[in-house]
Amino acid sequence: MQILQTHRNVPEAARGAVVALGNFDGVHRGHKALLAAARARAREDKRPFAVIVFEPYPLEFFRPSAEPQRLTSFASKARIVEGLGADYLIVLHFDAALAAMSAQDFVLDVLVRDLGVAHVVVGEDFRFGKGRGGDASVLAYMGEMEGFGVTVYPPLVADAHEKISSSRIRTALKEGRPDEAGRLLGHWWSVEGVVIHGDKRGRTLGYPTANLTLEGLLLPAFGIYAVRVEVGGARYNGVANFGRRPMFEIATPLFEAYLFEFAGDIYGQTLRAELIAYLRPEARFEGLDALKGQLARDCDEARKILAAAGPVPARTP
Repeated sequence: MQILQTHRNVPEAARGAVVALGNFDGVHRGHKALLAAARARAREDKRPFAVIVFEPYPLEFFRPSAEPQRLTSFASKARIVEGLGADYLIVLHFDAALAAMSAQDFVLDVLVRDLGVAHVVVGEDFRFGKGRGGDASVLAYMGEMEGFGVTVYPPLVADAHEKISSSRIRTALKEGRPDEAGRLLGHWWSVEGVVIHGDKRGRTLGYPTANLTLEGLLLPAFGIYAVRVEVGGARYNGVANFGRRPMFEIATPLFEAYLFEFAGDIYGQTLRAELIAYLRPEARFEGLDALKGQLARDCDEARKILAAAGPVPARTP
């Protein structure tokens, strides 16, 4: 897959593509179904398959000081999209100029002139253009006028006739239900970053940790998690704490993962941790011995959960 950081002057081979257009935050099961439909159309029409996304997300542009709501870093999203068979990932830089562009100009300038799209696939709740003035029906009408096809993909229903949505997944993570988030995503939700130096207090307790900050990402519920970790090309089971550590009261929430059966130095390496299960909230203990005893129990529980968990979350009907 080739990543194009602008819609201007794209390679000739990328023009005339079947494109899936949206934020695709989390790349959840509904997004995957939409992307599969776009890929199938591209293969049927013998055209390239492209995915168009916005960076930063429009919400991040309009409300830069708001608490982050992003489920997926760009690197994680690109990896998932590539795995779904995209030939191109086209990044539209969302700035003041793009925010001020009318829906009509977006279609004419970006989709028609710059990309020469053959077919566009969007979700039925897709909105675009200044003031979110364009919707799927506007896109379909303009497609008919400008000579490209449009498919409006319906939302995917998970359970109790409730559609899968990024908002639902955010709520599950904020409330400490990573298993539910995983079922809606179709993959375990993960955090990713470069391992940084901490205060090395975990090492003195017998539980050395790899530490990450979740800058720019949604902050899940504070507490202890059973996790699967990928670092240095290898995978490990483990247990992680995310929060402020009430015993030590750190200022910035930190993600600290203790990897079972691991010994070595991974500072500066990229680590990705999948959240499998929420074990308990953060707590303050009477002393270090009480804390160490609880950590041992957390590890035992995590091992049992991880041994029983499948490689991919079970899908709801």
